[in-house]
Amino acid sequence: MSDLAQLDSVKTQLIKSFTQAQQRETPYRHWRLSALFPVAIARSIGQLPFTPPVIDDTGGRRETHNESRRFFDQDAISKFPTCAAVAHALQSDEVISVIESRCAVDLTHTNLRIEYALDTQGFWLEPHTDLGVKKFTLLAYLAEDEGHEDWGTDIYAHKTAPAERVPATFNTAMIFVPSNNTWHGFEPRKINGIRRTLIINFVSPEWRNRHELAFPDEPIAPR
Repeated sequence: MSDLAQLDSVKTQLIKSFTQAQQRETPYRHWRLSALFPVAIARSIGQLPFTPPVIDDTGGRRETHNESRRFFDQDAISKFPTCAAVAHALQSDEVISVIESRCAVDLTHTNLRIEYALDTQGFWLEPHTDLGVKKFTLLAYLAEDEGHEDWGTDIYAHKTAPAERVPATFNTAMIFVPSNNTWHGFEPRKINGIRRTLIINFVSPEWRNRHELAFPDEPIAPR
């Protein structure tokens, strides 16, 4: 498949997945997506030559080990066709328009940030909301190891009240627009393998770590 055909297939599938997303109101408004990417693309993400970081206790925060985090940044986009197809599809006018319409969010002047998280036994995340410079959050589940269905995001009615665990079915996702009640995290549990997720955000111009962005000099233009 040519790079252009691959890009078109990713855009088409993303648009279909967003259009058919299931909206839920409990414990806060969020959406559940299925068949997020073409299956071949979803599986090829797992074949990228990235290895899980060797880390001690994260303290419940990813930023405690910033030096070992992986992104679909300019380097990855230039080296790996899968990264390029995913990033360019998410940056496209067609996909942006669907996201804005489906989620009632304005992404003008934001930048795309795609983190590829490879979590192993011992990983956990304290409840947090993403409120601030993150204007949109999508959590895509791409693990296929035994038990991966239980490796989804924990969502909370408030910071200390777990409400539900989102199933981490392969090639599904949850999305939300960060606000003061969008509490989510990852309670400690057994990870028998690698928990593979894409953490996709559109972030405001105040985002400092510009090297993490897919297209640091190309904010989303007004439409």
